[in-house]
Amino acid sequence: MITVSNVSLTFGGQKLFSGADLKFLPGNCYGIIGANGAGKSTFLRILSGELEPTTGSVVIPANERMSVLQQDQFKYDACRVLDTVIMGNPHLWEVMQEKDALYAKPDFSDADGERAAELEGEFAEMDGWNAEADAATLLTGLGIPVELHETRMSELAGGDKFKVLLAQALFGHPDILLLDEPTNNLDNRSVNWLEDFLMDFPGTLIVVSHDRWFLNNICTHIVDIDYNQIRMYVGNYDFWYESSKMMQSLMNDQKKRREDKIKELKAFIQRFSSNKSKAKQATSRRKLLDELTLEEMPASSRRYPWVEFKPDREAGKDILAVNGISYTADGVQLLKDVSFIITKGQKIALVGNEQAATALFRILLEEIQPDSGTFKWGVTISTSYFPHDNSKFFDGCDKTMLEWFAQYSPEQLETYMRQFLGRMLFSGDDVYKPVNVLSGGEKVRCMLSRMMLSGANFLILDQPTNHLDLESITAVNNGLIAFPGNVMFTCHDHQFISTVADRIIEIHDDGTISDYYCTYDEYLEKKRG
Repeated sequence: MITVSNVSLTFGGQKLFSGADLKFLPGNCYGIIGANGAGKSTFLRILSGELEPTTGSVVIPANERMSVLQQDQFKYDACRVLDTVIMGNPHLWEVMQEKDALYAKPDFSDADGERAAELEGEFAEMDGWNAEADAATLLTGLGIPVELHETRMSELAGGDKFKVLLAQALFGHPDILLLDEPTNNLDNRSVNWLEDFLMDFPGTLIVVSHDRWFLNNICTHIVDIDYNQIRMYVGNYDFWYESSKMMQSLMNDQKKRREDKIKELKAFIQRFSSNKSKAKQATSRRKLLDELTLEEMPASSRRYPWVEFKPDREAGKDILAVNGISYTADGVQLLKDVSFIITKGQKIALVGNEQAATALFRILLEEIQPDSGTFKWGVTISTSYFPHDNSKFFDGCDKTMLEWFAQYSPEQLETYMRQFLGRMLFSGDDVYKPVNVLSGGEKVRCMLSRMMLSGANFLILDQPTNHLDLESITAVNNGLIAFPGNVMFTCHDHQFISTVADRIIEIHDDGTISDYYCTYDEYLEKKRG
């Protein structure tokens, strides 16, 4: 349990949040959300004791052990992978180290023997004899093969290092678990394993994540940082999002149809309380929602960017035919005899080998040449591309955002361009910022603006949700659902893929493909079967 009393934080005269009074209880999962810069990770650091709040206190019972997902991937480079995981329980690790040091002494005394006996007792109480087996189970579940368990951390790739640090946080049955973006670098199988693990976690779980699917599956509560305040709400992310929109509408329309709105909200609560999810969280959530009152429902001050893709012309019958494309980069075959046909209106997610997917996109856009094979676009097709790496559009560019935008705008009137940028959350003097100093999320919104202006009827997007906050991801997601043309894309966001794609093309490590004419969730079921 964690008790937060009157916590506030001010940085450089700027107030992030104030007056936070919250209680985090065992058996619940709390998802922390907020716009970029709202202070999500900072609040997690306050809860962990790493950062002192400006005012207030955080109280944790002395007998409860907290575990935190570490962010420094190089901290344990000299350590064995299994040892790194076991270090997640510091007391157990200290006992193991002291015990081993005693037994290694050449002049082992009677006093050493008494101390060793004490340590053996503690070691047994903490289930130390199963520590390596438990650590190995966590690593395997997260996708670290057994042959890497004995290696040094320095020998692992960055994504695998992150998985080891996640296993470290989960190790040893902590009472409180704090996880900041735990699904980063995880494939779908590992995410599913993590969800199942956290579903059975009996302690207090607090998570920061941009993955809506993950938040929906595991959360019993949403902790929203907004209005410079921190408020806690019952339910998962979708419940928070839908009820927030409805409450905002009610607040903006206090007189007109108020009673009808209230009835709609009450019906909404009832509908969500019977929504089936994974059994444990669903039961817990239903009990909480049954007790929810209208006054406790959220309303947000956050703004969502406007994302709408409108093709200038409707596509004809022929869209795209790919025949026998192969491609090798740096001696590695990324694509091998790839063939497929896309028909009108299909929205296709590429999954599997991400490097190969990027190569395929670049071939189709004639940025690189295949080793063999051909492709043919329909004569009515116009394309727009969101690249995985957008640096060539911004690095070394001294144009202001307004000047950069003018390169792609069919209308050069400043009032028009300002209005467009304003809907993408660039307002006031923002439009005079040099584009080479924009944040990752701001650059993505610029690239999306460029795509919207293109009028293309075939969109290609390579990881469009990277660097975006939940609000922007939701806006892009809805924009692609509504888009009447064709889409090919890659993405790590489960909900994004499952709500946009009606066809899945999996690219295997050997460069071949498997083609599935189904939704993403149906594809995952087939893979599990």
